[in-house]
Amino acid sequence: MSQSGRRVLIGRIVGLYGVQGWLKIESWAEPRMRIFDYQPWLLSAAPGVETQIAGVRGRPQGKGIVAQLPGVDDREQAAALIGSDIHVDRAQLPAPAEGEYYWVDLEGLEVVTTEGVLLGRVTHLFATGANDVVVIRDGERERLVPYVMGSYVRSVDLSAGRMVVDWDPEF
Repeated sequence: MSQSGRRVLIGRIVGLYGVQGWLKIESWAEPRMRIFDYQPWLLSAAPGVETQIAGVRGRPQGKGIVAQLPGVDDREQAAALIGSDIHVDRAQLPAPAEGEYYWVDLEGLEVVTTEGVLLGRVTHLFATGANDVVVIRDGERERLVPYVMGSYVRSVDLSAGRMVVDWDPEF
C-alpha cells in the first residue's frame, strides 16, 4: 500500500495566545514538540478547504504549546484559524518500529478471521483507556475489535492489505 499522498491528522489549532497572532496547538506527535519537524502543514478549517503552511515556529508554553504561522501577525487573523485540523503528508513521518503501525496505514485494510471469514475493512481506530479499538465495517455492519496484538489482532500485512483477527464473526 503506497503512502504517497496519504495525510495524517497530527494536531489541531485550539486557541489564541497573546495579541501578535500566536496560536495554541494541540499536538498528537510524540514527543508533542515534534509537530514542528513535520512541515509543511495542511490546515483544514472546513471540508475541502486546505491551506499549506511552511515555516511554522513554536515553543512550549505552560502545559501546552504555541505556534506562530508565517503571515499571521495579529489576533484577528489567528482567530480565523481556531478549529483547523493540522495534517501532514504520511511520507514526512519516520518509519514506525518493527511491529508498530500508524493508524492511517491500517485504515482500509481487509479484515479476516483466523478461519478466513471476511469481516470487512478497517474504517478507523480510536483510543480508549485500556487499548486502541479497530472499527471494521462491512456494508451496514460495524464491529469494534480491541487492537491487542497477539490476542485479538493476530497479524498485519500492509503489503497484502490484510489484517487477521481472532474474532467471532457473529459478534
